Amino acid sequence: MLLQLRSRLLNPSLSSLLNLSSPNPHKTPPFSLSFRASISQNPNSHHASAAKSSRPAVVSEAARFVRTVLFVPPGIDPDDITEDMVLPGSNIVLGPYAGDAKIKEVDFVKSSNRPKDCPKDDRPEFAMLGRSNVGKSSLINFLVRKKDVALTSKKPGKTQLINHFLVNKSWYIVDLPGYGFANAPDSARMDWSSFTKGYFLNRESLVSVLLLIDASVPSQKIDLDCANWLGRNNIPMTFVFTKCDKMKGGKGRRPDENIRNFQELIGESFRQQHPPWIMTSSVTGLGRDELLLHMSQLRNYWDNE
Repeated sequence: MLLQLRSRLLNPSLSSLLNLSSPNPHKTPPFSLSFRASISQNPNSHHASAAKSSRPAVVSEAARFVRTVLFVPPGIDPDDITEDMVLPGSNIVLGPYAGDAKIKEVDFVKSSNRPKDCPKDDRPEFAMLGRSNVGKSSLINFLVRKKDVALTSKKPGKTQLINHFLVNKSWYIVDLPGYGFANAPDSARMDWSSFTKGYFLNRESLVSVLLLIDASVPSQKIDLDCANWLGRNNIPMTFVFTKCDKMKGGKGRRPDENIRNFQELIGESFRQQHPPWIMTSSVTGLGRDELLLHMSQLRNYWDNE
């Protein structure tokens, strides 16, 4: 069964990935709580930590595959993973920390032009980051099921501040300025290096960065550079592939081919453990519930640490 799963994950296509069985989000499997993985790649990171496993040093071939291809959340033994535990359209294993993922209410809190001006109430937060015009605002509106929560515009580079949205009065979605857009007016242009990077390096309530990658176009060097920078600085991230329903102008590679190429390129930098990834479309609804479930297990683990 794991060999079949390996084939699907290493050769992603919309049909094969969407045929993965969806687990029951209300049923918590009876897994051991000897944590093997942390949310962050660095177990000493301030974002999350993991206790040492009591398992012997010998690692089975299946477990080795699981650790290098799948994202295994805390509370799961790699040898116990089955295909139906993997969220459809992703490499994410659903674990015992997954909980209520419904968004009941969302409120805009504030916009900040400096990281130090962000809310200081220590609620967990997920930062949305991506290249300008990647569909970041559309994804936020898609997740919360409201059309006007985040500003959408046909002009890339519209978001110029750090915007905090409070979800269910308990956690934040953070809309960050897009990168890779050089045509903003001089008055609005910012130094992404000092502005957004300062937020990542100093925000202790950050659970994970949701790094949005446009699946309708070939892999972009700027996305790979951003992912590598986050990895080098031990910032937890999830690759969220957007626009998985599109193919630019009916030409070029399909979204699943672009995703496979991106994973091959980024895999050179993440050999021991591949970051979680998921396919989405704000047009068709692909990946919404699965992404919220993934966020719930990261958030609940963060709350319990």
